[in-house]
Amino acid sequence: MTSSNPSGSFTGSEQTPLYTPTSDERTLAILCHVLTIFFWIFPPLIIYLIKKNESTFVTDHAKESLNFQITFSIVAIVLLLTIIGILLLWMVGIIVLVLVIIATIKASESKLYRYPFTLRLIK
Repeated sequence: MTSSNPSGSFTGSEQTPLYTPTSDERTLAILCHVLTIFFWIFPPLIIYLIKKNESTFVTDHAKESLNFQITFSIVAIVLLLTIIGILLLWMVGIIVLVLVIIATIKASESKLYRYPFTLRLIK
């Protein structure tokens, strides 16, 4: 895989996969990101469990989406513990929404996307 963006970018980084994914793989990768807006962590988890042995492209997107949602959840819990954090939570929500949209666009372009500031808990 070759990197197209610097790895320290605030909008994340993209990589070109070793093979061209099929349209079904692209669709599942897109769903891994978009559905988290409505259903939190469950769509990428289900897609990961179903496709982890079939498609590396879908698996990479599902793992990345899971890691990002877990990281965001940890940040949200920490922010909810403080009054200032409660006031800042809406800004974090907007940042998450923007990054999910960027990841969705990269998945539709058949590229692998790495969210910035994400704990890589699922490898």
